[in-house]
Amino acid sequence: MNYIGRFAPSPSGPLHAGSLVAALASWLDTRAHGGRWLLRIEDVDTPRTVPGAAEVIMGQLDALGLAWDGDIMWQSRRNDAYQAAFDVLAARGLIYGCGCTRREIADSALRGQTTPGADGERPYPGTCRHGLPEGRQARAWRVIMPEGVEHFVDRWLGPQEQDVAQAVGDIALRRADGLWAYQLAVVVDDAAQGVTDVVRGADLLSSTARQRVLGRLLNLPPVRYLHVPLILDPASGLKLSKQNGAPPIDTGAPLAALMAAWRALGFDAIDAAERGHFLREATAQWARRFPLPAATAA
Repeated sequence: MNYIGRFAPSPSGPLHAGSLVAALASWLDTRAHGGRWLLRIEDVDTPRTVPGAAEVIMGQLDALGLAWDGDIMWQSRRNDAYQAAFDVLAARGLIYGCGCTRREIADSALRGQTTPGADGERPYPGTCRHGLPEGRQARAWRVIMPEGVEHFVDRWLGPQEQDVAQAVGDIALRRADGLWAYQLAVVVDDAAQGVTDVVRGADLLSSTARQRVLGRLLNLPPVRYLHVPLILDPASGLKLSKQNGAPPIDTGAPLAALMAAWRALGFDAIDAAERGHFLREATAQWARRFPLPAATAA
């Protein structure tokens, strides 16, 4: 299997220290294994898209020496692909309309009908699975999640498992605002780009089992996963994010930014005078620390 990795930022603002950690890890894993590193702009959530942010991100990656291969994929241009996947699931009788609001789903958890997941997520209780309540119209469209525990091995965190039907419930594929859900878009796009390995932040670990299940429902090839540690704001203890006001990367000092991300990944500092030297040495060290498993199956 030829290695294909990807970096898929949301254009809601420039890259910050936390997103650079994920970008660097993904780039290094790809280069360490002789693969192609693709760039995808995840702008399917149009209300959160900031005009010009994608171009800023591209400029930051270029300044840091994190070159991507091939053409850029834009989710906002892939409506037909998501509709086709949705239609496949609908033809199998796996899609249904849901009239529930977020408040109603949260209230179900408060009434003890469901138990919040480890990350506080409120699982969908299946209210509309067998038909909309009288007087309700579909707000979103959900896919029926099969029963059973999903097992996978994360290349950083080791063996993982989740019963998606119990912990998450039937996930929404099309939202109440008419937009395609991230979970559907990312699965369809990874398959379309031939991605074999996903390297991303640990905040997305909880999405992995459901994405694997959804991919299997669509008869798509599985991928390997590696989730890297998050960078936390020392003052609040929260994940560094654009929403929490994380400052953009200082691309005027690319070597310093890369070194900080490298150290955040748990490696010792590299004695390098310029970014090219740093990236070559970091790639060699990454290859020794994170070899691919002997089997190519995810």
